[in-house]
Amino acid sequence: MIRHVAIVGAGFSGTLQAINLLRHGGPRATLIERAPRPGLGLAYGAAHPSHVLNVRASNMSAFPDEPDHFVRWLKARGVADAASAFVPRLTYGTYLRELLDEAQARAGERLQIVQGDVLDVVENDEVRVQLADGSEITADAAVLAVGNLPPHDPPGLDRDALSGERYKGDPWAADVGEGLSASDTVLVIGTGLTMVDLVLMLDARGYTGKVVALSRRGLLPQRHAAPEPWEKLSEKPGETGSWLVRRVRERGEAIGWRNAVDELRPFTQTLWAQAGAADRARFLRHLRPWWDIHRHRLAPAVADRLAELRASGRLQIVAGKTLGFEKEADGVAVRYRPRGEDSARELFVQRVINCTGPQGDLMRTSEPLLRTLAARGAIRPDPEHLGLDVTVSGQVVRADGTASEQLFALGPMTRGAFWEIVAVPDIRRQTWDVARRLSNAHWVGWEGL
Repeated sequence: MIRHVAIVGAGFSGTLQAINLLRHGGPRATLIERAPRPGLGLAYGAAHPSHVLNVRASNMSAFPDEPDHFVRWLKARGVADAASAFVPRLTYGTYLRELLDEAQARAGERLQIVQGDVLDVVENDEVRVQLADGSEITADAAVLAVGNLPPHDPPGLDRDALSGERYKGDPWAADVGEGLSASDTVLVIGTGLTMVDLVLMLDARGYTGKVVALSRRGLLPQRHAAPEPWEKLSEKPGETGSWLVRRVRERGEAIGWRNAVDELRPFTQTLWAQAGAADRARFLRHLRPWWDIHRHRLAPAVADRLAELRASGRLQIVAGKTLGFEKEADGVAVRYRPRGEDSARELFVQRVINCTGPQGDLMRTSEPLLRTLAARGAIRPDPEHLGLDVTVSGQVVRADGTASEQLFALGPMTRGAFWEIVAVPDIRRQTWDVARRLSNAHWVGWEGL
């Protein structure tokens, strides 16, 4: 019987896991976080005041059984038109932190919060969580809620050859924009949501120089728009593999990519689970770039600001691939090949910032805990190397193919099993389900059969 659960990571996933264990009357929980303030994570703890949620408040409740919870919380604090608002991420961080504080106040000793860096999780008759300070926490089960992994360095870059001033591998570092002048040019690798956050932050801090954002296709996230009526799919598509890719492309041309992506949302996880390795690889290679930019969108005000920066020449979007980086006295000479061209070009910049977005390949991660677990065979990468291999119930799969009964995983690192598991609406459901399982509440109403 599970009486105590240790949760590694107190970002959105880990925080909700602890809260949901308490809500289901489940085992006591110990929430372990390396950062000084639990309950925030990278998304909300490192946010700048200029960063707003990419989803309307009406779909940002922390609880699937109370879909209007966040809207009610906003209204109680005087936010007008709360349901349709794109509120600051810092506000959402306050919401999460208040939920955690309230849960801890009610739970007493049933919820403990520990600040520390977890180095290992060892499974025997019990689970032993080993921390960097030499202490150990014993539990009956553990949940890995480690969030996203940092981006990999771009092709052609030797981190050791560039100084910390010239190359920033962490776009969330506090000093990422320090020392820049109006005459400087910044090269941002990546044109997705991380790039958008960085550009807004630099702009808000007064940087008036030029930003060149480069990615293989040069695609930007699309803006949220008012829903357009169309006849949605009423059942899961029967096609798989290349036929499904073709169908989505055809639907995109007929009803718009935004609608083509939205109408698949109820079926996405099922389609992904049923797809074979070849079909998943084909999706990732041919459809993912367009899926991402239409699935993960920008608040209208953010899209407007990006358009203004592009129109003024301060933001340039380039499609291409980096080839090499050469350090020079007053900057970095970057060689890249524009998309569709055979010859290389050169761009001289004062700083390179990696905004390629989170990665999940266990074979390339420098995260000590995951490296230790993988080396011992306690975890393994999913077949697409998007994160951890897990069962549909969230149990991690070991190197020998067996599923653990004591070690679970949540959040973006489980995208290999679920694909759509990086946004609040999906993660809140996952944390709810795993908490019910650990609390034995999943047997209510025959859910466990």
